[in-house]
Amino acid sequence: MRLKQLGRSDLQVSPFCFGGNVFGWTADETTSFALLDRLLDADLTFIDTANVYSRWVDGHKGGESETVIGNWLKSRGSRDKMIIATKVGADMGEGFTMAPAHIRECVDASLKRLQTDYIDLYQSHYDDPNTPFEDVLGTFQDLIKAGKVRAIGASNITGERLQSALEISEKHNLPRYNSLQPLYNLYDRKDYETTLEPVVSANQVGVIPYYTLAAGFLTGKYRSEKDLGISPRGNRVGTSYLNERGLKILEEMDQVAERYSVTVAQIAVAWMMAQPSITAPIASATKIEQLEELIKATQLTLDQDALDVLNKASA
Repeated sequence: MRLKQLGRSDLQVSPFCFGGNVFGWTADETTSFALLDRLLDADLTFIDTANVYSRWVDGHKGGESETVIGNWLKSRGSRDKMIIATKVGADMGEGFTMAPAHIRECVDASLKRLQTDYIDLYQSHYDDPNTPFEDVLGTFQDLIKAGKVRAIGASNITGERLQSALEISEKHNLPRYNSLQPLYNLYDRKDYETTLEPVVSANQVGVIPYYTLAAGFLTGKYRSEKDLGISPRGNRVGTSYLNERGLKILEEMDQVAERYSVTVAQIAVAWMMAQPSITAPIASATKIEQLEELIKATQLTLDQDALDVLNKASA
Protein backbone atom coordinates (compact mmCIF):
# COMPACT_ATOMS: atom_id res chain seq x y z
CA MET A 1 0.00 0.00 0.00
CA ARG A 2 1.42 3.37 -1.03
CA LEU A 3 1.75 5.62 2.00
CA LYS A 4 1.17 9.39 2.01
CA GLN A 5 2.68 12.07 4.19
CA LEU A 6 0.15 13.73 6.48
CA GLY A 7 0.64 17.45 6.03
CA ARG A 8 4.15 18.47 7.09
CA SER A 9 4.24 15.89 9.88
CA ASP A 10 6.43 12.81 10.08
CA LEU A 11 3.39 10.57 9.84
CA GLN A 12 3.13 8.31 6.80
CA VAL A 13 -0.45 7.07 6.45
CA SER A 14 -2.36 4.73 4.18
CA PRO A 15 -4.54 6.58 1.63
CA PHE A 16 -7.72 5.36 3.32
CA CYS A 17 -8.62 5.77 6.99
CA PHE A 18 -11.05 3.49 8.79
CA GLY A 19 -13.64 5.22 10.97
CA GLY A 20 -13.58 3.67 14.43
CA ASN A 21 -16.88 5.18 15.58
CA VAL A 22 -18.52 1.76 15.02
CA PHE A 23 -16.26 -0.08 17.48
CA GLY A 24 -18.19 -0.91 20.62
CA TRP A 25 -21.38 0.50 19.08
CA THR A 26 -22.73 -1.11 15.91
CA ALA A 27 -19.79 -3.55 15.87
CA ASP A 28 -19.23 -5.56 19.05
CA GLU A 29 -15.71 -6.42 20.19
CA THR A 30 -15.57 -9.73 18.33
CA THR A 31 -16.67 -8.11 15.08
CA SER A 32 -14.39 -5.14 15.68
CA PHE A 33 -11.39 -7.43 16.13
CA ALA A 34 -12.22 -9.18 12.85
CA LEU A 35 -12.48 -5.82 11.06
CA LEU A 36 -9.16 -4.62 12.51
CA ASP A 37 -7.46 -7.90 11.60
CA ARG A 38 -8.61 -7.55 7.99
CA LEU A 39 -7.54 -3.91 7.82
CA LEU A 40 -4.05 -4.79 9.01
CA ASP A 41 -3.89 -7.68 6.54
CA ALA A 42 -4.79 -5.23 3.74
CA ASP A 43 -2.13 -2.73 4.91
CA LEU A 44 -4.82 -0.19 5.76
CA THR A 45 -3.26 0.83 9.04
CA PHE A 46 -4.78 4.27 9.64
CA ILE A 47 -7.59 4.24 12.27
CA ASP A 48 -9.60 7.27 13.41
CA THR A 49 -11.54 7.42 16.65
CA ALA A 50 -12.42 9.88 19.44
CA ASN A 51 -12.76 9.83 23.19
CA VAL A 52 -16.47 10.61 22.87
CA TYR A 53 -17.27 7.51 20.76
CA SER A 54 -19.92 6.22 21.53
CA ARG A 55 -21.35 8.40 24.31
CA TRP A 56 -24.58 8.99 22.37
CA VAL A 57 -25.69 5.39 22.96
CA ASP A 58 -27.87 4.70 26.00
CA GLY A 59 -25.70 3.21 28.74
CA HIS A 60 -22.43 4.36 27.16
CA LYS A 61 -20.21 7.02 28.70
CA GLY A 62 -17.65 7.52 25.92
CA GLY A 63 -14.38 5.74 25.37
CA GLU A 64 -15.97 2.53 24.09
CA SER A 65 -14.25 2.74 20.72
CA GLU A 66 -10.82 3.52 22.17
CA THR A 67 -11.22 0.63 24.62
CA VAL A 68 -11.91 -1.86 21.84
CA ILE A 69 -8.96 -0.59 19.81
CA GLY A 70 -6.71 -0.80 22.88
CA ASN A 71 -7.78 -4.36 23.59
CA TRP A 72 -7.06 -5.31 20.00
CA LEU A 73 -3.65 -3.59 19.95
CA LYS A 74 -2.65 -5.46 23.11
CA SER A 75 -3.94 -8.84 21.95
CA ARG A 76 -2.25 -8.60 18.55
CA GLY A 77 0.95 -6.81 19.58
CA SER A 78 0.46 -4.54 16.58
CA ARG A 79 0.88 -1.04 18.01
CA ASP A 80 3.96 -0.21 15.95
CA LYS A 81 2.17 -1.19 12.75
CA MET A 82 -0.77 1.18 13.19
CA ILE A 83 -1.38 4.92 12.94
CA ILE A 84 -3.94 5.74 15.63
CA ALA A 85 -5.79 9.06 15.50
CA THR A 86 -8.12 10.17 18.25
CA LYS A 87 -9.77 13.41 19.33
CA VAL A 88 -10.45 15.62 22.34
CA GLY A 89 -12.93 18.44 22.88
CA ALA A 90 -16.36 16.89 22.44
CA ASP A 91 -18.81 16.84 25.32
CA MET A 92 -17.72 14.21 27.84
CA GLY A 93 -20.01 15.59 30.52
CA GLU A 94 -18.33 18.97 30.93
CA GLY A 95 -19.47 20.55 27.67
CA PHE A 96 -17.46 21.22 24.53
CA THR A 97 -14.06 22.58 25.56
CA MET A 98 -10.40 22.68 24.61
CA ALA A 99 -9.29 24.08 27.96
CA PRO A 100 -5.70 22.99 28.76
CA ALA A 101 -6.66 21.11 31.94
CA HIS A 102 -9.34 19.21 30.02
CA ILE A 103 -6.89 18.25 27.26
CA ARG A 104 -4.35 16.96 29.78
CA GLU A 105 -6.97 14.92 31.60
CA CYS A 106 -8.42 13.49 28.40
CA VAL A 107 -5.14 12.54 26.75
CA ASP A 108 -4.17 10.41 29.74
CA ALA A 109 -7.59 8.75 29.73
CA SER A 110 -7.30 8.03 25.99
CA LEU A 111 -3.80 6.60 26.40
CA LYS A 112 -5.06 4.30 29.15
CA ARG A 113 -7.99 3.05 27.08
CA LEU A 114 -5.82 2.60 24.00
CA GLN A 115 -3.20 0.79 26.12
CA THR A 116 -0.39 2.72 24.51
CA ASP A 117 2.26 5.27 25.46
CA TYR A 118 1.57 7.60 22.54
CA ILE A 119 -1.09 8.83 20.14
CA ASP A 120 0.03 9.29 16.54
CA LEU A 121 -2.48 12.02 15.66
CA TYR A 122 -4.29 13.97 18.39
CA GLN A 123 -7.06 16.19 17.05
CA SER A 124 -9.16 19.06 18.34
CA HIS A 125 -12.61 17.57 17.82
CA TYR A 126 -14.35 20.97 17.83
CA ASP A 127 -13.03 24.49 17.63
CA ASP A 128 -13.32 26.27 20.99
CA PRO A 129 -13.48 30.06 20.53
CA ASN A 130 -13.40 30.52 24.31
CA THR A 131 -9.88 29.09 24.63
CA PRO A 132 -7.08 31.02 22.85
CA PHE A 133 -5.17 29.04 20.25
CA GLU A 134 -1.97 29.91 22.12
CA ASP A 135 -3.26 27.93 25.11
CA VAL A 136 -4.51 24.98 23.04
CA LEU A 137 -1.35 24.71 20.93
CA GLY A 138 0.87 25.32 23.95
CA THR A 139 -0.77 22.36 25.69
CA PHE A 140 -0.27 20.20 22.62
CA GLN A 141 3.37 21.29 22.62
CA ASP A 142 3.75 19.98 26.16
CA LEU A 143 2.18 16.65 25.16
CA ILE A 144 4.50 16.32 22.17
CA LYS A 145 7.55 17.07 24.31
CA ALA A 146 6.34 14.45 26.83
CA GLY A 147 6.14 11.86 24.04
CA LYS A 148 2.40 11.38 24.45
CA VAL A 149 1.50 12.80 21.00
CA ARG A 150 3.33 12.73 17.67
CA ALA A 151 1.29 15.19 15.58
CA ILE A 152 -1.86 17.29 15.93
CA GLY A 153 -4.86 18.07 13.77
CA ALA A 154 -8.17 19.92 13.79
CA SER A 155 -11.75 19.00 13.00
CA ASN A 156 -14.97 20.99 12.68
CA ILE A 157 -13.28 24.36 12.22
CA THR A 158 -13.81 27.17 9.73
CA GLY A 159 -11.24 28.13 7.13
CA GLU A 160 -10.75 31.50 8.77
CA ARG A 161 -10.10 29.97 12.19
CA LEU A 162 -7.78 27.32 10.75
CA GLN A 163 -5.75 30.02 9.01
CA SER A 164 -5.53 31.92 12.29
CA ALA A 165 -4.32 28.83 14.15
CA LEU A 166 -1.63 28.19 11.54
CA GLU A 167 -0.42 31.80 11.74
CA ILE A 168 -0.25 31.64 15.54
CA SER A 169 1.76 28.40 15.33
CA GLU A 170 4.30 30.05 13.08
CA LYS A 171 4.46 33.30 15.04
CA HIS A 172 4.96 31.66 18.44
CA ASN A 173 6.90 28.57 17.33
CA LEU A 174 4.12 26.26 18.45
CA PRO A 175 3.03 22.92 16.93
CA ARG A 176 0.87 23.32 13.84
CA TYR A 177 -2.29 21.54 12.81
CA ASN A 178 -0.95 19.13 10.21
CA SER A 179 -4.34 17.64 9.42
CA LEU A 180 -7.92 18.72 8.99
CA GLN A 181 -10.92 16.45 9.43
CA PRO A 182 -13.88 18.19 7.74
CA LEU A 183 -17.27 17.08 6.49
CA TYR A 184 -16.73 16.30 2.80
CA ASN A 185 -18.14 13.86 0.26
CA LEU A 186 -19.80 13.82 -3.16
CA TYR A 187 -22.92 15.44 -1.68
CA ASP A 188 -21.37 17.78 0.91
CA ARG A 189 -18.91 19.74 -1.21
CA LYS A 190 -19.59 23.47 -1.00
CA ASP A 191 -18.27 24.40 2.46
CA TYR A 192 -15.03 22.48 2.13
CA GLU A 193 -14.24 23.48 -1.44
CA THR A 194 -15.00 27.19 -0.96
CA THR A 195 -13.69 27.96 2.54
CA LEU A 196 -11.35 25.18 3.67
CA GLU A 197 -9.62 23.78 0.61
CA PRO A 198 -7.84 27.06 -0.22
CA VAL A 199 -6.37 27.15 3.30
CA VAL A 200 -5.19 23.53 3.42
CA SER A 201 -3.74 23.67 -0.08
CA ALA A 202 -1.81 26.87 0.63
CA ASN A 203 -0.47 25.58 3.95
CA GLN A 204 0.25 21.88 3.21
CA VAL A 205 -2.31 20.57 5.66
CA GLY A 206 -3.36 16.95 5.17
CA VAL A 207 -7.10 16.30 4.86
CA ILE A 208 -8.91 13.24 6.25
CA PRO A 209 -12.62 13.93 5.67
CA TYR A 210 -15.39 12.23 7.62
CA TYR A 211 -18.75 11.12 6.24
CA THR A 212 -17.16 9.90 2.99
CA LEU A 213 -20.32 7.82 2.45
CA ALA A 214 -22.67 10.55 3.75
CA ALA A 215 -23.94 8.48 6.70
CA GLY A 216 -24.46 5.58 4.30
CA PHE A 217 -26.49 7.48 1.71
CA LEU A 218 -23.72 7.20 -0.89
CA THR A 219 -23.79 3.41 -0.61
CA GLY A 220 -27.08 3.59 -2.48
CA LYS A 221 -29.04 1.66 0.14
CA TYR A 222 -31.36 4.57 0.92
CA ARG A 223 -33.55 5.30 -2.07
CA SER A 224 -36.92 6.05 -0.44
CA GLU A 225 -38.52 6.85 2.91
CA LYS A 226 -39.14 3.17 3.62
CA ASP A 227 -35.39 2.50 3.47
CA LEU A 228 -34.59 4.83 6.38
CA GLY A 229 -35.23 2.15 9.01
CA ILE A 230 -32.33 0.03 7.72
CA SER A 231 -29.82 1.43 10.21
CA PRO A 232 -29.45 3.84 13.16
CA ARG A 233 -28.24 6.52 10.70
CA GLY A 234 -31.49 6.51 8.75
CA ASN A 235 -32.86 9.64 10.39
CA ARG A 236 -29.77 11.65 9.45
CA VAL A 237 -30.01 10.41 5.87
CA GLY A 238 -33.69 11.33 5.64
CA THR A 239 -33.18 14.90 6.80
CA SER A 240 -29.92 15.63 4.98
CA TYR A 241 -29.59 13.57 1.81
CA LEU A 242 -32.81 11.92 0.64
CA ASN A 243 -33.95 14.67 -1.71
CA GLU A 244 -34.02 15.50 -5.40
CA ARG A 245 -30.33 16.47 -5.54
CA GLY A 246 -29.25 13.39 -3.59
CA LEU A 247 -31.20 11.02 -5.82
CA LYS A 248 -29.77 12.71 -8.92
CA ILE A 249 -26.25 12.12 -7.62
CA LEU A 250 -27.08 8.45 -6.97
CA GLU A 251 -28.47 8.11 -10.48
CA GLU A 252 -25.19 9.27 -12.02
CA MET A 253 -23.18 7.17 -9.58
CA ASP A 254 -25.21 4.14 -10.68
CA GLN A 255 -24.15 4.74 -14.27
CA VAL A 256 -20.47 5.11 -13.39
CA ALA A 257 -20.59 2.06 -11.11
CA GLU A 258 -22.12 -0.02 -13.90
CA ARG A 259 -19.37 1.03 -16.30
CA TYR A 260 -16.67 -0.07 -13.84
CA SER A 261 -18.62 -3.12 -12.60
CA VAL A 262 -18.31 -1.94 -8.99
CA THR A 263 -20.69 -0.72 -6.29
CA VAL A 264 -21.92 2.79 -5.68
CA ALA A 265 -20.03 2.92 -2.35
CA GLN A 266 -16.79 2.12 -4.16
CA ILE A 267 -17.41 4.99 -6.55
CA ALA A 268 -17.92 7.37 -3.60
CA VAL A 269 -14.61 6.36 -2.03
CA ALA A 270 -12.71 6.38 -5.32
CA TRP A 271 -14.00 9.89 -6.12
CA MET A 272 -12.74 11.12 -2.75
CA MET A 273 -9.33 9.52 -3.22
CA ALA A 274 -9.05 11.23 -6.61
CA GLN A 275 -9.35 14.73 -5.12
CA PRO A 276 -5.90 16.37 -5.06
CA SER A 277 -6.24 17.93 -1.61
CA ILE A 278 -7.41 14.73 0.12
CA THR A 279 -4.88 12.61 1.99
CA ALA A 280 -7.15 9.81 3.21
CA PRO A 281 -10.96 9.72 3.27
CA ILE A 282 -12.58 8.16 6.33
CA ALA A 283 -15.27 5.51 6.08
CA SER A 284 -16.44 2.71 8.33
CA ALA A 285 -18.04 -0.72 8.08
CA THR A 286 -19.75 -3.07 10.51
CA LYS A 287 -19.39 -6.27 8.50
CA ILE A 288 -16.45 -7.95 6.81
CA GLU A 289 -18.34 -7.95 3.50
CA GLN A 290 -18.71 -4.16 3.72
CA LEU A 291 -15.02 -3.81 4.56
CA GLU A 292 -14.03 -5.92 1.56
CA GLU A 293 -16.00 -3.48 -0.58
CA LEU A 294 -14.04 -0.55 0.88
CA ILE A 295 -10.73 -2.34 0.38
CA LYS A 296 -11.54 -2.85 -3.30
CA ALA A 297 -12.50 0.82 -3.54
CA THR A 298 -8.96 1.83 -2.54
CA GLN A 299 -7.71 -0.02 -5.61
CA LEU A 300 -10.08 1.73 -8.03
CA THR A 301 -8.92 4.63 -10.19
CA LEU A 302 -11.61 6.66 -11.97
CA ASP A 303 -10.84 8.16 -15.35
CA GLN A 304 -11.45 11.83 -16.13
CA ASP A 305 -14.76 11.17 -17.89
CA ALA A 306 -16.13 9.48 -14.78
CA LEU A 307 -14.87 12.29 -12.55
CA ASP A 308 -16.44 14.88 -14.83
CA VAL A 309 -19.81 13.14 -14.69
CA LEU A 310 -19.72 12.93 -10.90
CA ASN A 311 -18.50 16.50 -10.48
CA LYS A 312 -21.29 17.83 -12.66
CA ALA A 313 -23.98 15.78 -10.91
CA SER A 314 -22.88 16.91 -7.46
CA ALA A 315 -21.99 20.53 -8.25
